[in-house]
Amino acid sequence: MLRRTFCLYAALTVVAFPLPAAAEPIHATLFKNPQCSCCEGYSSYLRENGFVVDVKPTNDLTEISRKAGVPEDVQGCHTMFVDGYVVDGHVPVNVIRRLLTERPPVAGITLPGMPMGSPGMGGTKSSAFTIYSVTKDGAVPKVYATE
Repeated sequence: MLRRTFCLYAALTVVAFPLPAAAEPIHATLFKNPQCSCCEGYSSYLRENGFVVDVKPTNDLTEISRKAGVPEDVQGCHTMFVDGYVVDGHVPVNVIRRLLTERPPVAGITLPGMPMGSPGMGGTKSSAFTIYSVTKDGAVPKVYATE
């Protein structure tokens, strides 16, 4: 009888408190300069954090970013497309996940340049990273997050 009662309670526990589903991987396409090694480091960082990344070497990054809505003065090291958004530069995954959860009406986000200590870059982080949101209508980029 004790065994039957235990099994009944165990079954009810699973029904009442199901295990969390494994998170679906986030698929992304990352365009990078063919000679850039930090972009490979960023791709590895994304993969370690549950992303499936298709890396495409190109010599047209500036144009790809511009067409996606990222002004030249705030472009990052590489350009990634994920779930309808552009993510330019070495943006931390928690900010990307925030973007994909909040789904703001923007073209995407960018971390300009190649800041030391950012994901995929070497060195030590010396100050907060400022990540901007961008639109395709030419509006001035706005601060989306600081890390």
